[in-house]
Amino acid sequence: MAKRMSADRTESLSIPGSNPHAADAQALKPDLPSRSATEYLTNIRWVTVCIVVAYHVCYIFNGVGILGSIPGSQSLPFFDTCAAAVYPWFMVLLFLVAGMDSFYALQKYSLRQWLKSRTIKLLLPSTAGLFVWQWITGYLTLRAAGTLETIPAGIRWLVMALSGTGPLWFVQTLYLYSLVLALLKKLGWIDRLQKACGAMRFWMVLLCGLLLYAAGFIGNLPVLTMYRLGIYGMAFVLGYCVFSHLSIQDKIEKNWKELAILAAALGIIWTADFYGKAFSDLAILENPLTVAYLWFACLAVLGIFKKFFNFQTAFTRRMAADSYGIYILHYSVLYAFGYLFVQILHLSVWWQYLLLLLLVYPATLAVYEILKRIPVIRLLVLGISSGKAAGQPAKHPAE
Repeated sequence: MAKRMSADRTESLSIPGSNPHAADAQALKPDLPSRSATEYLTNIRWVTVCIVVAYHVCYIFNGVGILGSIPGSQSLPFFDTCAAAVYPWFMVLLFLVAGMDSFYALQKYSLRQWLKSRTIKLLLPSTAGLFVWQWITGYLTLRAAGTLETIPAGIRWLVMALSGTGPLWFVQTLYLYSLVLALLKKLGWIDRLQKACGAMRFWMVLLCGLLLYAAGFIGNLPVLTMYRLGIYGMAFVLGYCVFSHLSIQDKIEKNWKELAILAAALGIIWTADFYGKAFSDLAILENPLTVAYLWFACLAVLGIFKKFFNFQTAFTRRMAADSYGIYILHYSVLYAFGYLFVQILHLSVWWQYLLLLLLVYPATLAVYEILKRIPVIRLLVLGISSGKAAGQPAKHPAE
């Protein structure tokens, strides 16, 4: 029987080739990389989570295009620009890497083991966790907007919980993709496609951006614009089928300079063109320039990290272990601080940004360290099963 999936990535995403007798290892033998060849993916994940946190700091005070979520807040153009510049690509990158990790995990663990782990790690925090912890964000959001008391008392907790979803839309969507992937794997379609993609040339990989562009017109929810099921689903599939191949990763690494230059140029053009506009509107997100920028930005990050950040240290291992907890908890923590700074203390705009950027990371880690030691809470909020040690870190949602 394949050994139990661990919450620590150093165990859960050990390279499949290290266990040739895993229950789900099929006859299909792709070019699986060694553990040392994929350490850069771990670094991409925790660095991207840090970018997500910094983005949300900028977002809650944002003053152009998309107005900040705290009424009465002020913004600074520099931080508004930073928020707009990263918005098109950082979540696409997380879904792409999630697809790669899903392929590697399914070479070592059985489909049932993997799906059970996804249910604990993804479904519980993004559903039950809303009522246990994330309602705090909903409460603060509704209170800041002045609409809390207008909600009937009988459904107030439900409304607060749903309003507190925040960044957990990513976790919910990733679980949906995991279910679809499980079905496709049962049918045998996805692995045949993955094997065929291994022969792709570099120019073919570049053209995969057209698939993202086409998928961007599909599955966009009308009000909840963060649920772009088409483009994020395509990124997940590309990660699983295309970028899981070591040969393709090597091609991207070889061309990292050209990809970085092109991504930077497109980023400057995109930011100059769309700054001050509502960059989450579908009209902008479906624009060919937006898709070109996000695609080459993702490729550039993959190439740069594989070239220069394919290593682990004590610091990177700790960040990787804590990154899921940071992702799950950060928005409630930073919104609480933001509400305090804006609506109670009335700090100047510079102090709002500075203090929030300084406090959100250690404060979120402190909350995480507390919650992961409370048995039922750590299961429902962080997806850490009660049978595991209290000090064991939760796995990142992209794994």
